[in-house]
Amino acid sequence: MSTLLESYNKEGIKKLQDELKIVNRMAVPKLIKIVVNTGLGEALADKKVIQTMSDQLGQITGQKAQFRAAHKDISAFKLRKGDVIGLKITLRGERMYTFFEKMVRIVLPRIRDFRGVSVRGFDGKGNYSIGLKEQIVFPEIDYGQIDKIRGLQITFVTSAKDKKGTQALLTFFGMPFEKIKKEKTASAPRK
Repeated sequence: MSTLLESYNKEGIKKLQDELKIVNRMAVPKLIKIVVNTGLGEALADKKVIQTMSDQLGQITGQKAQFRAAHKDISAFKLRKGDVIGLKITLRGERMYTFFEKMVRIVLPRIRDFRGVSVRGFDGKGNYSIGLKEQIVFPEIDYGQIDKIRGLQITFVTSAKDKKGTQALLTFFGMPFEKIKKEKTASAPRK
C-alpha cells in the first residue's frame, strides 16, 4: 500500500473532517482518479507521433495510453472523423498514488522557476487540472530520445463537492500551491 494512502487513512481523514467541519467520516473528500491527457494535432501529418508519445506516456505512468479520435470532420484543419488526435491515461488505485507522489516530490520541483501550482485550476466540482509544457520534467524520459517537446494536462478527480474540499485534500497530500500575494492598495495622497 502507498505511503500516501496510509497517511490519508491514519491521520488525513480525521484532519480533513475537522478542517472542513464534516460530521460523517464517509463524506470526507478522497482522490478518485488521475487523468493524463495530451493533444496531438500534429499526428495528422505524421502518424509516428502517436506511437512515440504513447510510449513516452507509458514510461511516465506505467500504463498503456488510450487513443482519442476526432468526433467530427473539420475541413479547415484537414481533420476526418476517426483520426487519432490525442492520448489519454486514467490512473486509479496504487498507480494513482504512486504517480501523485512522483508529481509532488520529483516532477514539480524540476520545473524551471517553480513557485507552486496555480490555484486557478479548480473547476468548483471537485476537480483540479494542471498543465505541463514539457514531458521532459519526468525522470523516466531520456532527453536524448525526444524528437519534440510536447505538453500534457493532468486532472486530479476527487469526491469533494467544492474548491475548498479539493484544495484541502490536495494540500494534505503535499500539492505545493502558490502563495497569493495580496495587492497593496494605493492610498490617496494627503493634502
